[in-house]
Amino acid sequence: MTDVDRTAATATALAALGHAARLDVFRLLVRAGHDGLIVGDIAAHTELPLSTLAHHLRTLVAAGLVQQERRGREVVNRADYDRMAAAVGFLTEECCHGVSLVREDAA
Repeated sequence: MTDVDRTAATATALAALGHAARLDVFRLLVRAGHDGLIVGDIAAHTELPLSTLAHHLRTLVAAGLVQQERRGREVVNRADYDRMAAAVGFLTEECCHGVSLVREDAA
């Protein structure tokens, strides 16, 4: 993946997490672990109406942060830990490496 692709993917992930309800849902799924949670359980924990929750989950899925698996009539939602780690890693991988100043010649 190129730096441009990584920048775009990270920006999409951060934009999805930039809403308090989606951030709460994502953090709940991270706490739930690899077993994930069904939609009804997420709604019970977050007290979000199902229609509102569905909207937020669609955004998180589109950003690649949440994976969904249908099990009969239930949909299990799981945090995508690889995508989460990629976004956090992109933000921190060059921490404290320094920055060269770009200056124009005063000619």
